[in-house]
Amino acid sequence: MDNMMTYKGYSASIHYDGKDNILVGEVFGINDSLNFHGTSVEEIEEAFHQSVDNYLELCAKVGKEPEKEYKGTFNVRISPELHRRAAYVAAKKDMTLNQLVGAAIKKYCAAVK
Repeated sequence: MDNMMTYKGYSASIHYDGKDNILVGEVFGINDSLNFHGTSVEEIEEAFHQSVDNYLELCAKVGKEPEKEYKGTFNVRISPELHRRAAYVAAKKDMTLNQLVGAAIKKYCAAVK
Protein backbone atom coordinates (compact mmCIF):
# COMPACT_ATOMS: atom_id res chain seq x y z
CA MET A 1 0.00 0.00 0.00
CA ASP A 2 1.25 3.49 -0.82
CA ASN A 3 1.63 5.35 2.44
CA MET A 4 0.23 8.64 1.10
CA MET A 5 -3.33 9.81 0.44
CA THR A 6 -4.65 13.08 -0.95
CA TYR A 7 -8.11 14.65 -0.70
CA LYS A 8 -9.34 18.19 -1.42
CA GLY A 9 -5.79 19.50 -1.64
CA TYR A 10 -4.65 17.94 1.64
CA SER A 11 -2.14 15.10 1.97
CA ALA A 12 -1.80 12.51 4.68
CA SER A 13 0.80 9.95 5.59
CA ILE A 14 -0.41 6.53 6.67
CA HIS A 15 1.43 4.02 8.83
CA TYR A 16 0.63 0.71 10.47
CA ASP A 17 0.45 0.57 14.27
CA GLY A 18 1.28 -3.04 15.12
CA LYS A 19 0.54 -2.56 18.81
CA ASP A 20 -3.10 -1.65 18.19
CA ASN A 21 -3.36 -3.43 14.82
CA ILE A 22 -4.70 -0.34 13.04
CA LEU A 23 -3.74 2.06 10.28
CA VAL A 24 -3.01 5.57 11.54
CA GLY A 25 -3.02 8.69 9.41
CA GLU A 26 -1.95 12.27 9.84
CA VAL A 27 -2.54 15.24 7.55
CA PHE A 28 0.74 17.08 7.00
CA GLY A 29 1.76 20.41 5.59
CA ILE A 30 -0.48 22.44 7.93
CA ASN A 31 -0.10 23.56 11.54
CA ASP A 32 -3.50 22.28 12.65
CA SER A 33 -3.51 18.67 13.87
CA LEU A 34 -5.64 16.26 11.82
CA ASN A 35 -5.22 12.61 12.82
CA PHE A 36 -7.39 9.59 12.04
CA HIS A 37 -7.33 5.79 12.03
CA GLY A 38 -8.99 2.71 10.58
CA THR A 39 -8.62 -1.06 10.33
CA SER A 40 -8.63 -1.30 6.52
CA VAL A 41 -7.64 0.75 3.51
CA GLU A 42 -11.30 1.61 2.93
CA GLU A 43 -11.78 2.68 6.58
CA ILE A 44 -8.62 4.79 6.69
CA GLU A 45 -9.59 6.53 3.45
CA GLU A 46 -13.10 7.27 4.74
CA ALA A 47 -11.66 8.51 8.06
CA PHE A 48 -9.25 10.77 6.17
CA HIS A 49 -12.08 12.24 4.09
CA GLN A 50 -14.19 12.77 7.23
CA SER A 51 -11.28 14.40 9.03
CA VAL A 52 -10.71 16.91 6.20
CA ASP A 53 -14.45 17.56 5.74
CA ASN A 54 -14.89 18.10 9.50
CA TYR A 55 -11.91 20.45 9.55
CA LEU A 56 -13.30 22.51 6.67
CA GLU A 57 -16.77 22.61 8.26
CA LEU A 58 -15.34 23.70 11.62
CA CYS A 59 -13.29 26.44 10.00
CA ALA A 60 -16.37 27.72 8.18
CA LYS A 61 -18.42 27.59 11.39
CA VAL A 62 -15.93 29.60 13.44
CA GLY A 63 -14.98 31.95 10.60
CA LYS A 64 -11.40 30.72 10.33
CA GLU A 65 -9.60 30.49 6.99
CA PRO A 66 -8.58 26.83 6.61
CA GLU A 67 -4.86 26.33 6.36
CA LYS A 68 -3.64 25.44 2.92
CA GLU A 69 -1.01 22.85 2.40
CA TYR A 70 2.37 24.32 1.54
CA LYS A 71 2.11 28.02 0.97
CA GLY A 72 5.50 28.10 -0.75
CA THR A 73 7.37 29.77 2.08
CA PHE A 74 9.44 28.15 4.82
CA ASN A 75 12.46 28.84 6.98
CA VAL A 76 15.64 26.93 6.34
CA ARG A 77 18.26 26.57 9.06
CA ILE A 78 21.76 25.99 7.76
CA SER A 79 25.25 26.75 8.97
CA PRO A 80 26.48 30.33 8.54
CA GLU A 81 29.24 29.03 6.24
CA LEU A 82 26.75 27.28 3.91
CA HIS A 83 24.55 30.39 3.99
CA ARG A 84 27.52 32.52 2.96
CA ARG A 85 28.50 30.12 0.18
CA ALA A 86 24.95 29.91 -1.14
CA ALA A 87 24.58 33.70 -1.15
CA TYR A 88 27.91 34.00 -3.00
CA VAL A 89 26.88 31.44 -5.65
CA ALA A 90 23.47 33.09 -6.06
CA ALA A 91 25.08 36.50 -6.58
CA LYS A 92 27.63 35.07 -9.00
CA LYS A 93 24.80 33.48 -11.04
CA ASP A 94 22.73 36.70 -10.85
CA MET A 95 20.01 34.93 -8.86
CA THR A 96 18.32 35.61 -5.57
CA LEU A 97 19.04 33.26 -2.71
CA ASN A 98 15.40 32.07 -2.94
CA GLN A 99 15.86 31.23 -6.62
CA LEU A 100 19.05 29.29 -5.87
CA VAL A 101 17.43 27.31 -3.07
CA GLY A 102 14.37 26.61 -5.22
CA ALA A 103 16.52 25.39 -8.10
CA ALA A 104 18.59 23.18 -5.78
CA ILE A 105 15.49 21.62 -4.21
CA LYS A 106 13.92 21.07 -7.63
CA LYS A 107 17.08 19.36 -8.89
CA TYR A 108 17.33 17.17 -5.78
CA CYS A 109 13.65 16.17 -5.90
CA ALA A 110 13.91 15.27 -9.59
CA ALA A 111 16.80 12.92 -8.76
CA VAL A 112 14.81 11.20 -5.97
CA LYS A 113 11.82 9.38 -7.38
